[in-house]
Amino acid sequence: MEIKSKPHRSYPLYPEGSVSRVSIANLTSSDFFERYQKPGQPVILTDLLEDNCAATWNLEYLCQHLNNHKFLLRRYGKDRYSQDKREWTDIGSGVSTEYRTFAEYAAMVRSRESFEQDIYLGKCAINHTPLYKTDTIGLIQQKLQGLGLTKPISPFNIWVGPAGHNECLHYDPMDGTLIQLYGTKKIILFPPSQTSNLYPFPIYTHLFHGMKLRTWFSQLYPENPDFDAFPRFKEALKDKKEIILHPGEALYIPTGWWHELTDLGDEMVCSINRFWRVYPTKRAVFTWCRWRSHLGSLCAVPYLVLSFLTAMFSKNRQEKIQAIRQML
Repeated sequence: MEIKSKPHRSYPLYPEGSVSRVSIANLTSSDFFERYQKPGQPVILTDLLEDNCAATWNLEYLCQHLNNHKFLLRRYGKDRYSQDKREWTDIGSGVSTEYRTFAEYAAMVRSRESFEQDIYLGKCAINHTPLYKTDTIGLIQQKLQGLGLTKPISPFNIWVGPAGHNECLHYDPMDGTLIQLYGTKKIILFPPSQTSNLYPFPIYTHLFHGMKLRTWFSQLYPENPDFDAFPRFKEALKDKKEIILHPGEALYIPTGWWHELTDLGDEMVCSINRFWRVYPTKRAVFTWCRWRSHLGSLCAVPYLVLSFLTAMFSKNRQEKIQAIRQML
């Protein structure tokens, strides 16, 4: 039985300096291409799901479909975001992980351990789980295909975490869609043109840290900036956009668009996402941010090869190899 409980909504629907909100029912594939995909502009797609459809994706519902499936959990730690990012040795998918069943993670959520230690289930594929066969996923696929998004380069990934969790400022080397299913997210965005003013980690970082640190992440905190260390960030603030993403809505994030995501409220928050081929090809070729990420990944190859060989001869080989794959 699907347990239906609607998360409390107490955040403004339309913050100032926001992104366009368009009902997916009023958007044809040609409209989407000309207005958003071709120029590489983000948009919030509303009416993707009915409210009661999204509201079923609470912790109990997820347990019904994922209970004994194992996922890699990211353990960020409660003190991480009080540190200078320039001193970090890992970030995003590169942080320390542990292999647990979803039932074990649910227990951490219920006990509030995930809140206290900022333990996050992030970027975990669901294509091999019963969740992938639900009507909700089928409807999402159908509506995204109706916009012309037909060439995915990733599976559907699930993101489940405690309110207050923050995925720090970064961009992706491919287009993405983020679908909000339970709880609410605040998302800050900056256009690709502001990349140099957002102080990304240097490309050579990958030589020493592989994919644990990434050149497509920013070294600054956009909501608590150190202007002495990052003076050009003042220029980037002129192009800052902020949105609130509610259940049943999707955010289209073109490659190169910087975004920071914060889970709001006091409960668990759940989203899924999928990455897509960048189209038209001209945008893929002439987006400098993509070349930065590809150069960084190339620099990471020697470190990754050594890590893979080390994992092959370790006792918990399968878990370590899976952790390396999750970073890619």
